Amino acid sequence: MPKVIESEVITGVVIVEPDAHGDERGRFVETYRRSWFAHGREMVQANRSDRQANTVVGLHYHLHQADYWYVPRGRAQVVLHDLREGSPTDGATLEVEIGEDSDKGVFIPPGVAHGFAALTDLTITYLVDSYYNPKDELGVAWDDPEIGANWGVDEPILSERDRSNPRRAKVPSDRRPQAGLRT
Repeated sequence: MPKVIESEVITGVVIVEPDAHGDERGRFVETYRRSWFAHGREMVQANRSDRQANTVVGLHYHLHQADYWYVPRGRAQVVLHDLREGSPTDGATLEVEIGEDSDKGVFIPPGVAHGFAALTDLTITYLVDSYYNPKDELGVAWDDPEIGANWGVDEPILSERDRSNPRRAKVPSDRRPQAGLRT
């Protein structure tokens, strides 16, 4: 039976430690099951991203979309930050390592900024509960001292987009998620 635990740091974030079964032939892991997430919706799209060690992706967030992340190859330091106004955990930051040595999945509700650092070369898979919408693809500065993230890498490799995201205090009010917003 997998361990499914709601985070005590950020409301609505769920950490899953799935069952892994293996023998001399290899291993099998059920990485996702809809019934694990009481407040989740059906996932409609699956994505895969391959990243080299020291890459930092994020912090990104969505007003309407939830994500579920799993790392089948390599290791990632996941950083989550609650941006939801009115959330009991608004302003909280959570770091969790996932991947080969820490077989976990992470459910990320809308309004929670999310990013990861590739601690090794890695493959990350993520499921989303709505199709890509560029208007719902937002970001906040990965290195904002107010967020205080520990990425676990010394010399991060960043995209131009991630280098130019605004600090939390500069996110316009119409781009700031509200607790409970879900359409």
